[in-house]
Amino acid sequence: MPMLETADGALFYDITDLTPPWETAPETVLFHHGVGIDHGIWARWWPVLARRYRLVRFDMRGYGRSSVPPEGYPWSFDGLAADVHAIAAAAGAERFHYVGESLGGALGYYLAIYHPGSLLSLIACTAPHKGGAVNWLAEWRSFVAENGMDGWSTKMMERRFFPGALSPTEEAWFHAVQSACVAHVVLDQGDMLGTADLSDELGRITTPTLMIGGDSSPFLPPTVLADTHALVPGAQMQLFSGARHGVVLSHGTAAAQAMLDFLDR
Repeated sequence: MPMLETADGALFYDITDLTPPWETAPETVLFHHGVGIDHGIWARWWPVLARRYRLVRFDMRGYGRSSVPPEGYPWSFDGLAADVHAIAAAAGAERFHYVGESLGGALGYYLAIYHPGSLLSLIACTAPHKGGAVNWLAEWRSFVAENGMDGWSTKMMERRFFPGALSPTEEAWFHAVQSACVAHVVLDQGDMLGTADLSDELGRITTPTLMIGGDSSPFLPPTVLADTHALVPGAQMQLFSGARHGVVLSHGTAAAQAMLDFLDR
């Protein structure tokens, strides 16, 4: 699997191209996961999209097979955007459809505001535009100090998924990935997101935008997503019933189909 070397360490990425040979210039979809997981969260999207698009997924800095920055690393949207552009360049994609979940979705808004020329479309999943609106985020540090990352993951599983939303093997995998995350990466990114506020800039977005969310996310309830939707000109929104914050996995097949339908429109 490819590794991209950067000044701040290596980034793991993967390119899947199963498009038919007569499609000589398929467009690229680039996926960006959020806090506490890795690129595997997109597994249910692959069968839906693979026949039409080149698919690029990577592990955000600090997760999965990518390098882990030291404590005190200066996390920022600008730095995360630079990583996205580095991955896109390595994949040979000057422009791409961007799909981001949670922090990755918030970064999608940032890219659409400050780097619109890179994006063909934006699919923002459970994506906050203002960190202060994300429930429970401010308590992460005290919770992890008392319960550790395993306890944090257990609480996150309850908030990401309804009971039975995942198969037993999917649930075990997700919990194991969350529990193994490096605490300072999760907490420092949580602090960065908690102070972010893109409210005044969302009106500048011209990229075709689809917002995807769950109707029962404890982090971003539908009222918050509706507020975001109202600020992005021309945006469309798809809410899935019976879904919490982990909608991109629990409802991944339907979410990927919603993306296809949106792009076809």
